[in-house]
Amino acid sequence: MKAPDFDYLRPASLAAAVAMLAEHDGEAMPLAGGQSLMPMMNFRVAAPEALIDLADLSELRGIWVESDTIRIGAMTRYAELKADAKVQKHIPLFSLALPHIAHDAIRNRGTIGGSLALADPAAEMPAMMLALNANIEVEGPDGIRMLSADDFFLGMFETALDGELIKAIHIPVATSEQRFGFHELTQRHGDYALAGVAIVQTSNRYRTAFFGVADRATRVPELEVALEQQDDITSVLAHLDSVDFTDDLKANYKTRQRLAGVALKRALKGMTA
Repeated sequence: MKAPDFDYLRPASLAAAVAMLAEHDGEAMPLAGGQSLMPMMNFRVAAPEALIDLADLSELRGIWVESDTIRIGAMTRYAELKADAKVQKHIPLFSLALPHIAHDAIRNRGTIGGSLALADPAAEMPAMMLALNANIEVEGPDGIRMLSADDFFLGMFETALDGELIKAIHIPVATSEQRFGFHELTQRHGDYALAGVAIVQTSNRYRTAFFGVADRATRVPELEVALEQQDDITSVLAHLDSVDFTDDLKANYKTRQRLAGVALKRALKGMTA
């Protein structure tokens, strides 16, 4: 199939892009990497009246270390993140996870902001933002605001964006007391995860985010507390009962719960500084 007809807009500035989005009043969609949006349009899952191509917006690109935070422009591509020395040094979790995101062709075009705005529940990036306690900087007609990752993802393909564009992502730089874990289970390497987890341990505190298992990337606070209390793994996994696991053609909810437990155990075993 082919995408339905749409208007193609290519703003020269972020302000112009925000104005275009407002002008179309919910009937336009930003085009970042397009690695998910274009297939969705071809299958008629998405049918915006207009696409606003963000490719020319250099203000949305770049990686900067700012005191104890690393700031990443929303249009920064996965391949750039994977190769950047600052990211390798300050966000070890990215080094663990980025090789699992699709394939080279996708990583060469896909962007961090595009993934977060789409909020695919099986994507790795939203879960990493939750585990890393990231903040997401967005800009709209009313100006700039900062949203925590915990408040950003609302449901399947649903975020807290309100006529806004993601401008940048702010991630705390890694400290010497932190350890990181990541594992995902897929049918083939590069496929979307049937179940996966990203973990950040700071001293004895945990932030643990699952993906591919529910309607959004999700933390399980009771499970994090059980890890902090060093409960046995059976007791830790019992807290997965609180997750509303997805039941679909690829895996039923019982299978996904079991795979989430396997991913967690493997990620914990492979924790690294």
